[in-house]
Amino acid sequence: MTSVPRTPDRSADRSRLGALTTRIQLGRSMTSESANYFLLLGVTLFMVVFGLVMVLSSSAVESHNDSDNFFSRFWSQGAYALVGLPLMFVVSRIPRAFWKKTIWFFLGTACFLQLLVVFTPLGMEIGGNRNWLKVGSLTLQPSEAIKLALVVWLGVVLARKRDMLTQWKHVAIPVVPVAGGATALVTLGGDLGTTMILAALILGALFFAGVRMRYLLTGVVVVGVLAIAVALSSASRVGRIAAYFGGTSVANPDVDWQIKNGFYALASGGVFGVGLGNSHSKWSWLPAADTDFIFAIIGEELGLIGAIVVLLLFVVLTIAFLRIIHASTDPFARVTTAAIMVWLIGQAFVNIAVVLGVIPVLGVPLPLISAGGTAMISSMIAIGIVLSFARQSQRDARSAEDVRPTVGAGAQR
Repeated sequence: MTSVPRTPDRSADRSRLGALTTRIQLGRSMTSESANYFLLLGVTLFMVVFGLVMVLSSSAVESHNDSDNFFSRFWSQGAYALVGLPLMFVVSRIPRAFWKKTIWFFLGTACFLQLLVVFTPLGMEIGGNRNWLKVGSLTLQPSEAIKLALVVWLGVVLARKRDMLTQWKHVAIPVVPVAGGATALVTLGGDLGTTMILAALILGALFFAGVRMRYLLTGVVVVGVLAIAVALSSASRVGRIAAYFGGTSVANPDVDWQIKNGFYALASGGVFGVGLGNSHSKWSWLPAADTDFIFAIIGEELGLIGAIVVLLLFVVLTIAFLRIIHASTDPFARVTTAAIMVWLIGQAFVNIAVVLGVIPVLGVPLPLISAGGTAMISSMIAIGIVLSFARQSQRDARSAEDVRPTVGAGAQR
């Protein structure tokens, strides 16, 4: 018999080639993100979930007192987390060019909203701070939007002027009127805690941008003098300082009560804590148990071990930020990431220092853990921006690796 040669099955070859291409593309998509990306994403998600658990535990009693529902504050915080999570992932896909083109609009909008807080009846005062904008049933903190817009604006401007930052005029001209003006709007509302965080992130951005140390020291002195002046301008803030030094706050007697019960909560927790959900301080003994003093509830319910875990989480968060700064070659990404790091880690330091009695009560939440919708969303968007830098740094590194062999081959020829 004569064998008939088979014709190649081109459709089968195309099918196998298509499957192989799909597997390659899927493999690339799974490995396209760097270890820094997954480190920052992982610690952020863990902190958000941990924060939701602690908000549920610390706010249950007050929620029931306010609305006859043990879960009302938890559901509210969970809803904000569900808004912040997709926003974080969407922002992580936005290219750097978008922020460079639109940041003036976002900063202007944030400052306009803060103007409404300070100068219109829409502004709402809580605890001596006029820092909330109430529109119908919706309550927002425009100062959080100012933080977010300001870190990106600092990155854009300082990266653009990086070759001129050795001259004080080129440092002062963009920073003082714009960043200083935005900070002044928050100060007019009486929120000294947020003002200090804004000042810290501005100085942090200047430091990582390479501004001379003597200019930074001058800025620190100016900020210190202004902070003292603002602190002494309000009877409520003077009372907080008096309570810190062991005196009695006449203008705000709840501060004394809050500080002492915060100490009691930490002391009663011991090493292992009284158990999740078993706090005694949250039964209307400790004001702001789910916001400014949530670290005291963590120390009471989870003990010294739980408090150390929280500290370690912020250490890991810092390491992730520093790794992304080190891996990036774009000055804009480096300065913006540094400013966000100073914002979140500095705010955590202030919050924990207040609970431990190291500094007077300032009233700033613990990032990603305390209750507070606007603060949660702004923090997650800020981390989304840093995640986008981590992705693009990885892409830039791979592009450089792809170019290197071609250049070497050309040189050999």
